[in-house]
Amino acid sequence: MKVAVVGSGYVGLVAGACFADSGNDVWCVDIDEKKINDLKEGIIPIYEPGLETLVKRNHKEERLFFTTDIKEAVEKSRVIFIAVGTPPDEDGSADLRHVLSVARDIAKNMNEYKVIVDKSTVPVGTADKVKEAINEVLDKRFSQNPQSKSQRPDFDVVSNPEFLKEGDAINDFLKPDRVVIGVDNDKAQETMNELYEPFVRTGHPIFFMDVKSAEMTKYAANSMLATRISFMNELALLCEKVGADIEKVRTGIGSDTRIGSSFLFAGCGYGGSCFPKDVKAIIKTAKQNGIDLEVLTSVESVNYKQKRLMFNRVMDFYNKDVNGKTFAIWGLSFKPKTDDMREAPSRVIIKNLLDNGATVRVFDPEAMDEAKRIFKDKKGITYCSSMYEACEGSDAIVLVTEWNEFRRPDFDKVKDLLKEPVVFDGRNQFKVDRMKEKGFKYFSIGRDFLK
Repeated sequence: MKVAVVGSGYVGLVAGACFADSGNDVWCVDIDEKKINDLKEGIIPIYEPGLETLVKRNHKEERLFFTTDIKEAVEKSRVIFIAVGTPPDEDGSADLRHVLSVARDIAKNMNEYKVIVDKSTVPVGTADKVKEAINEVLDKRFSQNPQSKSQRPDFDVVSNPEFLKEGDAINDFLKPDRVVIGVDNDKAQETMNELYEPFVRTGHPIFFMDVKSAEMTKYAANSMLATRISFMNELALLCEKVGADIEKVRTGIGSDTRIGSSFLFAGCGYGGSCFPKDVKAIIKTAKQNGIDLEVLTSVESVNYKQKRLMFNRVMDFYNKDVNGKTFAIWGLSFKPKTDDMREAPSRVIIKNLLDNGATVRVFDPEAMDEAKRIFKDKKGITYCSSMYEACEGSDAIVLVTEWNEFRRPDFDKVKDLLKEPVVFDGRNQFKVDRMKEKGFKYFSIGRDFLK
């Protein structure tokens, strides 16, 4: 099948590479000429395990093409995915300008029946807006010449939300738990079933449903996962007060098959491109429809406070004065196996430390370039080549991201490098007893910690 993916960011590039790998001819379209030229040279704009290999192989075998020419991609393709960004507006709603702009560009170049797929995360009702935008352009194209009305191409708009985990996106796409597709007729369903059939041969289902239910499913899924995280983070604070251990509580409740063990780890808050944006968007959609989502409003509030928890712990330990102190920051990305720092807790912690007169020595296995871009105008940051270099001359460590590299450090070496053996663990990576045995002043979340 011939497929176009408009938008070569995280979702679009992963989708394009994976569709090409299953034997389709895929055109990845983007307005960023430099990005397209880089992709043609095998330079990948994001870090995602396995993506570079997939892109290079399928581009070399001439199944994956990169272009800024949307006309060519639309004319050649049967299915066209819209995978551009939907950043939050100031009021929290999803900004659909890019989605609707692409829809109009598709309409300008349609030459025959197309299935147009909303792959971007969009609020309920977006498919109707996309259909309206396309029809407006087609009306103008074919109303000027009444004889050409019979040539007006037909189309369907489909919702196909993505459920990719950064750090494991290739595996998620090639071997999905499920595929959710919103359609309103058999013709579009047959096309989408043909496209996705190679990915569900192991028995995982394709759920076909109405378009609005598919649009809601994406927001509901991410909001549920965010809720579990905020629930555990709030429970962790109670565990500290009553002398319970959140890790043991997690094991106890996670073994219940009705609950499961995923997304029950207490930490210093969730970040990334999906959870914060999607929770805001569904709250806004609810308000527009006269509904107050009290649970999700609290989820967002808890996460806001949780991102500041480790900074507050630091301030409490140093009697509200960190002026002149230096901190080793272990981890910058919002989660391991990605260089994504959008809404990352590290940004909040670093900003607050710098604003209060501290300096930081930072290290992350993949997000260093992104950090330099984000903090390019900030003074007081030293970018280090290893976690041990970050410790040199630092007063304490603040562990923010649970990279595997940080799980088993040489604690004796760390103690020698630090001015004082102090660790603020925002991901509960280390065992409390072991840290005490090693002579560290150790602070974690929801467990026994030194006061």
